[in-house]
Parts: sequence; C-alpha cells; structure tokens
Amino acid sequence: MKIKKVVCAPGKTGFFFDDQKAIKAGAKNDGAFYEGKPLTPGFKAVRQAGESISVMFILENGAIAHGDCAAVQYSGAGGRDPLFLAADFIPVIEKEIAPLYEGKEITSFREMADLVDKKISANGKKYHTAIRYGVTQACLDAVAKSQSKLMAEVIAEEYGTTISKTMIPIFSQSGDDRYLNADKMIMKQAEVLPHALFNHVETKVGLKGEKIKEYIEWLRERIIKFRPTENYKPTIHIDVYGTLGLVFNNDFEAIAKYIGEVAEVAKPFHLRVEGPVDMGEREAQIEALAAIRSAMEREGIEAEIVADEWCNTLEDIIAFSEKKAGHMAQIKTPDLGGINNAIEAVLYCKQHGMGAYLGGTCNETNRSAEVCANIAMATSPVQYLAKPGMGVDEGYMIVYNEMSRILALTK
Repeated sequence: MKIKKVVCAPGKTGFFFDDQKAIKAGAKNDGAFYEGKPLTPGFKAVRQAGESISVMFILENGAIAHGDCAAVQYSGAGGRDPLFLAADFIPVIEKEIAPLYEGKEITSFREMADLVDKKISANGKKYHTAIRYGVTQACLDAVAKSQSKLMAEVIAEEYGTTISKTMIPIFSQSGDDRYLNADKMIMKQAEVLPHALFNHVETKVGLKGEKIKEYIEWLRERIIKFRPTENYKPTIHIDVYGTLGLVFNNDFEAIAKYIGEVAEVAKPFHLRVEGPVDMGEREAQIEALAAIRSAMEREGIEAEIVADEWCNTLEDIIAFSEKKAGHMAQIKTPDLGGINNAIEAVLYCKQHGMGAYLGGTCNETNRSAEVCANIAMATSPVQYLAKPGMGVDEGYMIVYNEMSRILALTK
C-alpha cells in the first residue's frame, strides 16, 4: 500500500509554551499569564499558546494515518530546539518532508521513521524535534493501518518485545494547582503523583526547602485520609526544576541529605525527585546527578532522583545511564525527535539498570498521547505520563483509556 498524499493542519496543544529562563529570573504569575519580558529567543511573551501540526498521510485505500508535531512546554531551554510555531514549520513539512513519503510504498515502521528522523536538512542539521516527532507518529499509524494491527503490535513485532498484560503506572501532573489537583489524582488512584511544579525558590520551594516539606506532609496525610483502600500506595514524584541546586548552592551532599529528609516525611510512600539541579550543560549535569545518587546510596536513602534537564536525546539518555546519573531518566518524548528514539530509549534504560520514565510534556496533544500509550504498552516502562494538560482529568483519561483499549484487544 502506498501513501498518496501528505496533508498538514495547524493545531493547538493541551497547554502553553513557557519561557523557563524568564520564569527562573522572577517573572510573576498574573492569572494564567506571566508578567515580564521574555528572555528566550523566539518568545513574544513569557507564556504563549502552545501550537501543534497534525500530519496526515492519505493512504491508497482511503484510510488516513496521522500524528501530531508538538514541542515541550519549556521550548528553547536546557539545550532544546527553539520555539515551534505552526506557521513557521508547515511550509517545511510540505516542501521538504512530504516528498519523502508521497507516492512511496509503506514498508516497516523503522525504515519509514528513519526517512525523516535521520535526514539532514538544507542547513546541515536534523529537522526540528517536533517535526520528527509528529511525522514518525504518522509513519507508525500508516504501518498499523496497512497491516490491520494496533500500533503497539507493530512496535512489539519490530522490536521483539511483548505487549504488557497490565496497565503501565500513570504519572499525573498537577501544574501550580497542586492541592486541588492532588485530590483528583487520589480519587482516580493515579499510581504516581503529583509533579507539583516546584519551579521557583522563594514562592514554592522555600529558601531552605521548607515549603516542599510542608506540601509533602500535607499530601501524605491527604492520601491516607481519602484513599479508597489501604492497598493504594502511590509513588510521590515531584519535579523541582533544578531549584535544590539554588537552595543548597550545588552542594551535592547537602542535596542528598535534604532528599533523605523529604523521603522520611513522605513515608509510607516512596519518593522520587526530578531535576534536583540544573548545571547549565550536559557533562556537568551528569557529574552532579551521579554525585547525588552516590551520596544517597552511601547514606542508605531509599528515594530516587530523576534526570530531566540536559537529558534530552537518545544519546543523552545513554550517557546519563552509563554514568548512573540518577536512578531514572525521563524520556521526554518530543525532545527525542522520532518516536523510534523513544522506543529505543525505554529499551536501553531497561537493559542498563536505569528506570525508564516514558514522559513528555503537558504541551502535547491527545493524538501524541495516544501514540505514546502504544509505545508504553509495547515496551513496559516504569511509568507513563498522563498528558496533555495540567488539569489531571483530561490527560489521565486519554492515556488510561488508550492503554485500556490495547489491553482489552490484546488479551
């Protein structure tokens, strides 16, 4: 079966593009907006509406395969590609990417994904991660439709995996509404929660980290009070966006000790802390997370730290894993470009003793979340992110229901 035509449609995402540099520099919330001047190139405001591009392959039999190009909330930060705006990149897809597929036979997913993911553009670089992300989703869907299979089945067959017999634990994120949204997570029995967006020292973390401890104590008691049964024992996973490095002046021993203290507050629930420091470049970040993990292990601290910033590509994930830079790596799916890289990243982590967190961003779409749910069911990471959005209900519903459908159809 051949691909007759490639069609693009501009879209919206489930959240926003946020200028992380400006926020860390002190930009203040005003409702849903942020006040202040943007500091990252390409931004016209500290926060602006998220955009996507839906890439549709019209197949010979009239079926339509599609995927959504999307970039992370904090585009342009931590070594990532620049801001992704539909008007800028639809012409690129139509002029440079569409000819790679139009009139061509549908072969294997891996072969079709490589056409865009490994191609070098006219400026000597790979195409924007968001383009590769969405187009490879459409490739996977095209192969699945041409073979009358689920996307998860195509992945399992091509990568030699087995589709999970159970749901992958879902990690739900709260955004700034970390109290009300935590209640929603407890009600829905999210197995990992609440993210909590601790991205500002003075207002959210506390000058000595005291605000995080206060929140974790509240959350622990909230879970115990309202959990449906005592068997509900979620993992508490918070993202601190490098702020512990600011609080403790990048003293890795002190950071490890503090995480241990928070872990005691969280008991009986297990604690994960994402992004404890942001060292500004990859090698320093690897050294820092390896040092914090080593200090935690020496002290017998049972909590985990999660690599996020500067751990963006498949190559980055391999490098962090080799140096034991963290206990878990977030595979932030849009940052890896083609979804083929996300699949390989999960499998690499599992083979090399690094926890695989198949993540992404609140700034994705329902389509990218569904495609990634197929990746999760085919590769069995430790956890999968509820996305898009920060409202809990919608993102949790999308990924739960897609995994549930796969589970029912493959039993």
